[in-house]
Amino acid sequence: MNLVPLNIDSIQLGQPLPFVLRDSEGLLLAQKGYVVRTRAELDAMLARGLQLCVDTTESGDSHRAYVAQLHRMLNTDQALGQIAAVKLSAGAAPAKPERPPEPSGRIDWGETQLRATQLLRSPSAAPDFPARLQALHADLARQVETLPDPTLLALMHLAAREIRMYSATHAMLVSCIVMLVARDTLRWPPERVQTLGLAALSMNISMTALQDQLALQTQPLTTEQMNAIDSHVDRSVAQLRALGVTDAVWLEAVAEHHRRAPGPLAGRTEGQQMARLIQRADTFSARMSPRSTRNPMPVTAALQASYHDENQKVDEAGAAMVRTLGIYPPGAYVRLASQEVAVVLRRGTTATTPRVAVVLNQSGMPTGELIPRDTRQPASKVVAPVARHDVRVQVRLERLLALAERV
Repeated sequence: MNLVPLNIDSIQLGQPLPFVLRDSEGLLLAQKGYVVRTRAELDAMLARGLQLCVDTTESGDSHRAYVAQLHRMLNTDQALGQIAAVKLSAGAAPAKPERPPEPSGRIDWGETQLRATQLLRSPSAAPDFPARLQALHADLARQVETLPDPTLLALMHLAAREIRMYSATHAMLVSCIVMLVARDTLRWPPERVQTLGLAALSMNISMTALQDQLALQTQPLTTEQMNAIDSHVDRSVAQLRALGVTDAVWLEAVAEHHRRAPGPLAGRTEGQQMARLIQRADTFSARMSPRSTRNPMPVTAALQASYHDENQKVDEAGAAMVRTLGIYPPGAYVRLASQEVAVVLRRGTTATTPRVAVVLNQSGMPTGELIPRDTRQPASKVVAPVARHDVRVQVRLERLLALAERV
């Protein structure tokens, strides 16, 4: 990777980017073809201290134009200071249209993660915010409908690894979990499932940028940050209204999603039932996600924490979530009777027999290849959960998804 700084003023608003946009550490900020619609989106990046860069090895014509500009300056005896100040211009290559969705309906999870982050961090910068949120939700709902296990695997994998875009990743995971639980276990009608997914996706809209900051922050919370956290529910509801959301059930679910209210779902309003389910999934997702100051819980421990309510009794919404996801959901790591460590790819026919692939052998060494194991067999049965931070191996999401769709 060879990163060079980008002149922010050269980015053409409303036009697809001609290259991939990255930060100074190479982290993906925007895919090639992404449309930056307002200057506020760029200013939001700069406000977080990001340096906009382009990898010259993947920027094609834009890099060639950049190099040509340097040569022209050298040939005309420009001052060295001026030459050093040259930055890559986003207008150097012809724009290409945004890539359409794949015919299979499968989405690019990295691109979707970035898309959600940009939308939720700067919702007011999108004049068509309701339509863009609905489109994002529709993509997620389609994945939950057609590829539920790969969807859980992808989002659990991203949530366990990515803290720079923590808030949007968290919101997508919670949204997909609650839609799956409501559809498959609680048997809610499709229109309720849709409203539930939208509420979960937008529940923290007023503090997306703050959540991302806190995921990286190692210092104690400031008074201002604590006040922002305490008031974020009311501010999120007000912001959604200002952005054009009028659905009373959606708004009630967001307004109630942090209220601790143990007890059965019966007797609650629709919005309150949704809020309780969101609250349980929110707790689970937060506990199994990392922060700069702490390691995440093992997935099974995070599930157990959501299974019981505030009075240490079985929680109806939490129990429905555990029944839906299983004890070892996709994305979890487990130890087998063989002493191998495996990643869960799909839920199994029972809660204790997920489809898995070995990533560490009996000696704790990486296997190199993902090796499927049948957990119904005594030698390969699951004997314990394994914390993600104890698995010293990085497996690309694409490899996991490819195998998950075959096993």
